[in-house]
Amino acid sequence: MASQINNRISQIHLTSNIKQTIVAMLGVTFGISMYVFMTGFMSGVNNAQNDLAFSSLAHIRIYNDRPLDNTNIAAKAFPNSVVNLHNAKIIKYTDGIKNSNAILEALKSQKDITSITTQVNINVFFKNAGNKVNGSVSGVDVVNENKVFNASKHITEGNWNELKQRSDGIFVAVDLAKNLSLKVNDNLNILTSDGISKNYKVIGLFKTDVASVDKSKAYININAARQLIGANQSYVTDIQINIKDYDKTQSIINQIAPIIPYKTESWQMANQQLVAGSSLRDIIAIAVSLVILLVAGFGIYNIMNMTINQKIREIAILKAMGFSGPDVTQIFLTQAIVIGIIGGFIGLGFGYLIANLVNKIPFEVAGLHTLPMAYKPKDYVLAFMFGLITTFIAGYLPARKASKIDPVTIIRG
Repeated sequence: MASQINNRISQIHLTSNIKQTIVAMLGVTFGISMYVFMTGFMSGVNNAQNDLAFSSLAHIRIYNDRPLDNTNIAAKAFPNSVVNLHNAKIIKYTDGIKNSNAILEALKSQKDITSITTQVNINVFFKNAGNKVNGSVSGVDVVNENKVFNASKHITEGNWNELKQRSDGIFVAVDLAKNLSLKVNDNLNILTSDGISKNYKVIGLFKTDVASVDKSKAYININAARQLIGANQSYVTDIQINIKDYDKTQSIINQIAPIIPYKTESWQMANQQLVAGSSLRDIIAIAVSLVILLVAGFGIYNIMNMTINQKIREIAILKAMGFSGPDVTQIFLTQAIVIGIIGGFIGLGFGYLIANLVNKIPFEVAGLHTLPMAYKPKDYVLAFMFGLITTFIAGYLPARKASKIDPVTIIRG
């Protein structure tokens, strides 16, 4: 019964000065809507950047890493001696992965791995008439390359699957083709570092929107790449792996590294700048959003303080009539919670509306057509919870102050 009366008094306070109540709600609405928009936008930017990076980057890469420099073994063996070696010969090491079939069988047993592809990557010179450009050729398993990198999505001319049947075919990046004055059905000469030269026919063009790739990359069939360098049918230079959740690469690496005698590297290790940039954007988005919510909380605190000062005689009368300190706290805390809940729901809707409008703004850069935006349910839940906590604290402090008012002092004036 007492609780119902307290709630009724809270309702009267909220509706008696509707403008003040609306201003308090707008503070919460603005704070939550900006939180939703900022986190959605930053998450969208991070997702777009990751999608762009993963067009040429797998979640995990296995390759034969170059060993440590052992050209001065004598100096390392006798650190206290004076050893001077001139023109030291670098010890020859095994290049590439020669037992790829066994490794692939071991990887296929891992349930979190979604796709695997093998590559033979070769540094070459591309030559067409008088033009010569330094770059790299990737010999690829056509079907699995498409599963890992969605390669067919980046094709601008030609049919990606044709590469599977054409040992003399080559797909060239659009910027590289432009530099070499190439078009589809033209011939392109490739010269390896070992002096091997071979002609290929351009059967297609691709564009990844990654400048370093589009200016220097080409694809040929993996068997054609092996023939080019005289390698056997199980030879590869890289094994590229995608997993279910690209944020959990380390746990997968911990499982496969002990059974694979080659370097196992996560995309985070290979691209620490990308990881750092994403983390910084997340921190900035959360910091800005929380500051906005904090400002909204101060606004609610001031409005509740003003309400208490305006109704201080009413509070004194209520306490004189038998209302306890907790009753008074409940009256004003209920007002703050109602403001927080209503303002929170409106803020979620308004934030979604802003995000949706921004998501439709044209933005023709790096393969994007509109400004990126992410809609994560957890962001909306967190925004509502943070808003409710802020309004609760902002309402509790003045409510606690009101509960300690001495009615005798107030009534006497």
